[in-house]
Amino acid sequence: MKKLAIYPGTFDPFTSAHFDIVKRGLKIFDVIIVAVALGQRKQPLFNLEERLTMIRKSLEGIDGVKVEAFSGLLVNYVKDKKGIAIIRGLRAVSDFEYELQMALMNRRLNAEVETVFLMPSEEYSYLTSTIVKEVASFGGSPKGLVSEVVERALREKFKIVEDTVE
Repeated sequence: MKKLAIYPGTFDPFTSAHFDIVKRGLKIFDVIIVAVALGQRKQPLFNLEERLTMIRKSLEGIDGVKVEAFSGLLVNYVKDKKGIAIIRGLRAVSDFEYELQMALMNRRLNAEVETVFLMPSEEYSYLTSTIVKEVASFGGSPKGLVSEVVERALREKFKIVEDTVE
């Protein structure tokens, strides 16, 4: 039986750190579903369809990864998909308190589902979707922080010209 994990988030946008977490997760799990939340509370820059498309294109050619939208309680989604774990990325100590609270609540709701914390590569330890959007919104280059697909979408969204200083 294949070990399936869910990697949830709004992924607005999907960054190189997210990509790195997926690759690390595939060393542990046979299948990872990147579960894209609607992001109703966060007012995302990209709509759900745009995010799903960008993530699918960013992960093209990587075996063992699916990309789906989800809503509702995460533990119910994990159970419906027959998953055994939730993957969460931790960049800094500041992430830990919130993530611990969520993991404990998920455990309370369904003790069968484990939460696995993974750290991205050192080079992405500072990287968040919020930082990427902020840099792009001021005309900075998102090159190297996101896939080429996401970079193009950010350039288009913020009307960034190609020759912006990096």
